[in-house]
Amino acid sequence: MIGRLVGRLATKATDHVILDVGGVGYLVHIPLSTFYDLPETESPASLWIHTHVREEALALYGFLTERERALFLMLLDVAGIGPRVALTVLSGIPPADLIEALRGGDARRLMAVPGVGKKTAERMVLELSEKAAKFAGEPGAPRPPTVAPEDVVSALVNLGYRKGDAERAVDAIGRAGAPKDFGDYLKLALKKLTGG
Repeated sequence: MIGRLVGRLATKATDHVILDVGGVGYLVHIPLSTFYDLPETESPASLWIHTHVREEALALYGFLTERERALFLMLLDVAGIGPRVALTVLSGIPPADLIEALRGGDARRLMAVPGVGKKTAERMVLELSEKAAKFAGEPGAPRPPTVAPEDVVSALVNLGYRKGDAERAVDAIGRAGAPKDFGDYLKLALKKLTGG
């Protein structure tokens, strides 16, 4: 099993990277929380890895911090949640908000994430509320400054939102004074789309 990769960031997108380790390019799926803090392409990078083995495939999921990986693994413990849904949850809700939603029993907030229905959200709250308590109060990583409205739309579409809805949300935020940080821009767009 691969637990950590250290190499050169060959390419990056909102949902995956290719990390060149000794001439081998590893395709690693990532949440938006990791994407925010990635260095520029061609820079050194390291990711904590979860190796997911299925009968027909082997997939790598990467995170900048052990905390993110621990949250991902915690989500995988819930019946009916696979790696893709867990990654979508981490992309749709910042880790601190996810922890608070789980601890506070806020299934409605969890249901705002595309792919998470009422039963799944309720199961997450039931099974993870106590486990989420151990993450409370842990600091999150700072976000590097980035401005790219088109990337925000692309990220929202990758999360399952319709392109037209994503564009309207991003345009509305831009008219009100767009944030200078990609992460802040995306958070505002997600709040606008989920009614949060």
